[in-house]
Amino acid sequence: MSGVMKRMGMIFRAKANKALDRAEDPRETLDYSYQKQLELLQKVRRGVADVATSRKRLELQLAQLNKQSSTLEDQGRKALALGREDLAREALSRRAALQQQVTDLETQHATLQGEEEKLTLAAQRLQAKVDAFRTKKETIKATYTAAQAQTRIGEAFSGISEEMGDVGMAIQRAEDKTAQLQARAGAIDELLASGALDDQSGMHKDDIQAELDRLSGGTDVELELQRMKQELSGGPAADQQAIEGGTSQSQQQDRQQPQDTPRFDKQ
Repeated sequence: MSGVMKRMGMIFRAKANKALDRAEDPRETLDYSYQKQLELLQKVRRGVADVATSRKRLELQLAQLNKQSSTLEDQGRKALALGREDLAREALSRRAALQQQVTDLETQHATLQGEEEKLTLAAQRLQAKVDAFRTKKETIKATYTAAQAQTRIGEAFSGISEEMGDVGMAIQRAEDKTAQLQARAGAIDELLASGALDDQSGMHKDDIQAELDRLSGGTDVELELQRMKQELSGGPAADQQAIEGGTSQSQQQDRQQPQDTPRFDKQ
């Protein structure tokens, strides 16, 4: 059972991997990677801005503490001038506490400034990598698109693409159906000519009748052709027609001449 489950898992993973390979578009993957790099660059820039903001805040606090320290020093000097040593001592004590805070803030400021410089350098390097990746990405996308178009054109010329394959199959089916219909029509004509099938329209003729009709038609044509040749060559047929024409003309003249013609004797 364990072996069957492992085999099923392997088959499922293989089919899933194949489906993913078919669905994956390298151009989309490159665009997604570029988008992620831009998001990372944006985070680094935001980090640089946050560190710079913290550094600026420390600088403002340092300026304020230094101002307070100067004020306490002036107050202690004035109190000592007025003979108030106790007040002068208190002012100097407070100034010493402020100086400790200033020292701590300066340490933090130096640390933040170092972090800011590191982040700024990292952002610059990452920006350079992102720009280089963008150039390479566009080059790969253009090359992939050109290769894809060339492949499709080659498949179209060779007829191995899915679309052209469907067209070729449709043409083949049409040719097969046409050949089948032509063969069926020829077979029916042969069966009708042999008398194996009856012509329900009553217009079909068997072979003997067709041969008789052909001979009769051919005889009429031969007789007509012979008569025309005799007319053109002035043969017996033409002479006979000429004689018959002359006889009929003389008969018409005899009819027109009166029967009793008067005669005059010479005196």
